[in-house]
Amino acid sequence: MTRHPHLLPLLAAMLGVGFLSLMDAFMKAAALAAGAYSAAVMRSLFGAGIVGPLWWFRERKWPRTSVLKLHLLRGTVSAFMALSFFYGLTKLPIAEAIAISFIAPLIALYLAAILLGEEIRREAILASVLGFVGTLVIVAGRLGTAEGDLETLKGLAAILFSALLYAWNFIIIRQQALVSSPLEATTFHSGVGCVVLAVFAPWFFTLPEPRVMADIAVAAVLTVGGALSITWAYARAEAQVLVPMEYTGFLWASLFGWLFFAEQVTPATLAGTLLIVAGCWIAARKQPEPPPTMPQDIPV
Repeated sequence: MTRHPHLLPLLAAMLGVGFLSLMDAFMKAAALAAGAYSAAVMRSLFGAGIVGPLWWFRERKWPRTSVLKLHLLRGTVSAFMALSFFYGLTKLPIAEAIAISFIAPLIALYLAAILLGEEIRREAILASVLGFVGTLVIVAGRLGTAEGDLETLKGLAAILFSALLYAWNFIIIRQQALVSSPLEATTFHSGVGCVVLAVFAPWFFTLPEPRVMADIAVAAVLTVGGALSITWAYARAEAQVLVPMEYTGFLWASLFGWLFFAEQVTPATLAGTLLIVAGCWIAARKQPEPPPTMPQDIPV
């Protein structure tokens, strides 16, 4: 029986994307009720409170200075990435926001070549092109009927800004995953993000109601699960192999959009989904070279 060592990282990345897509549904409800900023701060606080004790109990050591710098960079980038995305969710349907954000993996493929020195293979380029074309089909079908009012434009601008930060975040995750454990990376991801956002609390924070807090708490658990899964995957496969898995986010978003907000799946969505799945299948068939072993190889 032929073993495919890249299959588990691909499945872990896909599962992580699913967790984060479900988190988006809970966070959209929370952001509409309490504001994107307050919801984002509380999600980071809950996330740090969940994973921080687990990390300290299991590892009990502070990261090296070079690793800490990566943690601080990712936490800061992720904080503004999440805030702008949650704001965009209050202006756009989840599926549209996810589809537009798919520009991030496309950018990340080439950032991986520039910043990480990864060789961009033809399979990875074809996978990214198919996935991107699929998102264009979906966006054209959905946004073609949208009203171009000011609030919609604000949402589009916020999602595009978030996508740019998301592309950078991919690369930081890859660098981070090779020098720290998933628990450590996830702890600092939430903790640093909370501290960065809390700087603006005196001007923008309002305490959410209990029912909204419950949604945020669920979102925090899903965030931790997604971050652990994705960090684990990026420690074991190249960015260009895992990045196309991000396109499955639209499949999850369509499902959760239908369950939570009664969003209907259109023919354009189905056509785009077929292209996205084709791109993921092409990426999954390519077996990458094994990445360097992590200093602390902790299964999650």
